[in-house]
Amino acid sequence: MQQITRAGQPMDVAGTLPAAGQMAPAMTLTNASLEDVTLDTYQGKRKVLNIIPSVDTPTCATSTRRFNELASSLENTVVLVVSADLPFAAMRFCGAEGLDNVETLSTFRHREFQEAWGVALCNSAMEGLCARAVVVLDADNRVLHSELVSEIKNEPDYDAALAALNS
Repeated sequence: MQQITRAGQPMDVAGTLPAAGQMAPAMTLTNASLEDVTLDTYQGKRKVLNIIPSVDTPTCATSTRRFNELASSLENTVVLVVSADLPFAAMRFCGAEGLDNVETLSTFRHREFQEAWGVALCNSAMEGLCARAVVVLDADNRVLHSELVSEIKNEPDYDAALAALNS
């Protein structure tokens, strides 16, 4: 079991984040239209998965805004913001913020995603939410970059994610 911290306090994370060079695990998540989507939904596109606990927290909101900004200049790339938030809440946040370069996806019907992708918070008050992570996939779903953020209140390394897309 992996560990991250929240304000210095350890939290367990179940599963193993996919590593660079591996093929991405299968996933099914729910989009803003309450439809289930998979990696095949984005076939032929590069994917940035910005995995967060909830858009209702300051760091998650900041990373969603930042990836929205970065996505506007990325060709053949979709930014997927994955959280346990209900699709309605994520859609409301993006609408209020004017974010139209990211797609929000929810684990609320698909908690198996969390463990399969190594982001399942467990044994803490945040159990059921995702740890903060970024996974970058090429058009064939091979992992180019992955980062499990060690302190949940910290932002991910945006430059490393972009570098993986530009290599």
